[in-house]
Amino acid sequence: MTSHVELLSNGLRKLELQQSETNPRSNDQDGDPHSENDPSAANASRLSRSQAREGYGFRPPSGISTPLTSRTVETGSPLPDPHGLGWPAKSTVSRLNETTTDRAAREKIMVSAVRTILECIGEDPDREGLLKTPERFAQAMMWMTRGYEERLADVINDAVFAEDHDEMVLVREIDFSSLCEHHLVPFTGKVAIAYIPNQLVLGLSKLARIAETFSRRLQVQERLTKQIAIAVQEAIKPRGVAVVMEATHMCMTMRGVQKPGSITVTSCMLGCFRTQQKTREEFLTLIKR
Repeated sequence: MTSHVELLSNGLRKLELQQSETNPRSNDQDGDPHSENDPSAANASRLSRSQAREGYGFRPPSGISTPLTSRTVETGSPLPDPHGLGWPAKSTVSRLNETTTDRAAREKIMVSAVRTILECIGEDPDREGLLKTPERFAQAMMWMTRGYEERLADVINDAVFAEDHDEMVLVREIDFSSLCEHHLVPFTGKVAIAYIPNQLVLGLSKLARIAETFSRRLQVQERLTKQIAIAVQEAIKPRGVAVVMEATHMCMTMRGVQKPGSITVTSCMLGCFRTQQKTREEFLTLIKR
């Protein structure tokens, strides 16, 4: 049976291809002006543009992002990732396997980089108040991104239990903090996670831990929401998973448009939450109480 992850991935890829084919004339006009009379050139143009969109939407080989097509890999992880990390970035594996010496060398590079930043903004990194700031920042950044060092199998551990329960399980008001990958400033908020079991239930604290693992990486809220949902889906194969996330982004409140109080809401519905309106409405009603 096709997994929800594969269905989601295939659906999104089909949507990309449909969008690329809805207006082939505009695609051709952006490229070679003679491509309208050359079918092969038009096809090549559409293909290249489709690949460009795919690289933007699904992240190129520098890292694997959601959605991820399902593969059978014996890793002990609930996710199809050979290292059990769940969508690792380019250097995630090296960080996971680094020694104490490697970590010290990594932090030393970060310290040097922070000193450079302080000098570039017009500060004196040798004055008393900033003397230890590069070291503090390096240690804080490693802690705030510690999700890169956590394997999903270790997070979930053995907290999967056989239970004949077929009603909704919901944990809401889970606090989280993450770093926006565009500006490296925080976004914070709450997340609600629900699923309908299919003979298996997950330890309640593991829902919060899954959210914590993915939030302690450089993120965008849309991807974070989806990664949490797919991780739960792959862990226990429930009938459905629903995740709703509300957050305030410092990149919107303290810089740029500067709109304090604005809240971003994202959701991801899988399985019966996506296909059955009553189930979805029950979930949305419960999280508003």
